[in-house]
Amino acid sequence: MSTECFPITVLPHISALYREYLATGDSAASSPVRRWYGAEPFAGKWIGKAVGVVDAARLADALEQQSVELGAGAAAMANIARLRAGARAVVTGQQVGLFGGPLLTLLKAATAIARAKQATAATGIDHVPVFWLATEDHDLAEVDHVALLSKTSVETLRAELKTSGAVPVGVVALGAEMDAVLDQASELLTWAPISDVLRECYAARDGYEPTLGGAFARLMARVFAAEGLIVMDAAGRAFHALGASTLRYAIEHADALHEALVARTAELEAGGFHAQVLVAAGSSLLFLVDASSGERLALRRSADGAWKAGGKVYSTADLLAILAAEPERISPNALLRPVFQDTILPTAAYVGGPAEIAYFAQSAVLYEAILGRITPVLPRLSATLIEPAIATVMDRHEVSLPDAMATAEALAQRLGARAMPIEGKRKLAAVGKAMDAELAALTEYLGAMDASLGKSAEVSGNKMRYQMNRLRRIAATFELQKEASLRKHAEALTLHLFPGGHPQERTLGGVWFLARYGDGLIERLVTEAENLCPGHVVVRL
Repeated sequence: MSTECFPITVLPHISALYREYLATGDSAASSPVRRWYGAEPFAGKWIGKAVGVVDAARLADALEQQSVELGAGAAAMANIARLRAGARAVVTGQQVGLFGGPLLTLLKAATAIARAKQATAATGIDHVPVFWLATEDHDLAEVDHVALLSKTSVETLRAELKTSGAVPVGVVALGAEMDAVLDQASELLTWAPISDVLRECYAARDGYEPTLGGAFARLMARVFAAEGLIVMDAAGRAFHALGASTLRYAIEHADALHEALVARTAELEAGGFHAQVLVAAGSSLLFLVDASSGERLALRRSADGAWKAGGKVYSTADLLAILAAEPERISPNALLRPVFQDTILPTAAYVGGPAEIAYFAQSAVLYEAILGRITPVLPRLSATLIEPAIATVMDRHEVSLPDAMATAEALAQRLGARAMPIEGKRKLAAVGKAMDAELAALTEYLGAMDASLGKSAEVSGNKMRYQMNRLRRIAATFELQKEASLRKHAEALTLHLFPGGHPQERTLGGVWFLARYGDGLIERLVTEAENLCPGHVVVRL
């Protein structure tokens, strides 16, 4: 077993903000980005920062009741007892995707576990890992599916769940439609033990009526039972009552918070970054669950200070009354959610992915206004898992992860080029090099005579280089035709490492790897998270 650590830029579409946030070295410490976060994310500098004062007894009571319902193990219950006694939390979270969602869900939880261990060892104060379920989101299309691999393709399984409106996804009931999806998943997972666990969590039976959020929670509690991961669904009344002070502040100081976010957006843009969340005129940080339909509706602000949601108008007093009587009906948006979370939990650090960490650059102004502090934010483990058979093909063709982050055709061309006889490679290289040198000299000479001649020479030279590259592709294609396995190998590599043109961790379901590597996979991921690669890890299984 081995690992490699690549810069995070090996992945596509990484924002400039996240790249600078992950930067290491002397220049990173003085980076203006760092002031938007609670601490430097590496070298353990986040450890020992002050945490908020919470009602530990009420928190533990609510967690214990919920954990019993989820079937949590002894290690999680012991960690809840530690919270009751004054432990701190290292928190992460994710949307409640079908069957656990993509691999990154496991990577987040593993990182929280690793950081909790690290902080406990460094301070002597107990730190416990908490996984926050995003059950209050209402975009069902984002979470009703999971991607698994067949031998030749990515298979996306969809639950085809139906709702009457934009209700929180956590409460969406799972019925008989899950039977066919579970059967299909079991077949793709080769009837591994995790298939039985999925059925226990997601299939209805006498006395058990699963929801999308509840099934996800049970799965995570089961998979991470040995590590004592506390799985937390904060959508209910008990948790919202614990976080009511932040929701109340967002109601009472809506205009000031909006102005602060607008100013932060301008600051981000002036620094060459982009705001992850659009702060539009009239927007607020809150959602309201409609008492009749159960839909989660965005609350908007009018110029006269009134609030609107779903065609109804509310005064500030109306919302405060709802918060007092039914706190679970008012919920935070993506920017306020971390502050709400850290009002409830004694959070020492939050573990997030690239998008979440970009959110925190904006959320920082809310932290400062509401809590008077900023919670340190740490990057989750970013990883591509390489199975032995795939590793063998990579080694045979001297392919690294960056090579495989391409289309199957592009990689096949590269393999074909590498398979050419040495003499052929040398001749093509020599001709290309000589041509480039002569064209450069000719273009310079003609350009000195007349600018238009130089421009014509440049255009003609580019056409010649195109034809030279075409000749290289023809030669590579000839090798591909001679050795058909090269194309098959390219297809296999891109399917496993860059499925559908996306990073593996964001696409393939974590259960696909659990099916193949069992409980030992979790221990391995926690170990990898402990290694603190400030980029992207290649893990050879």
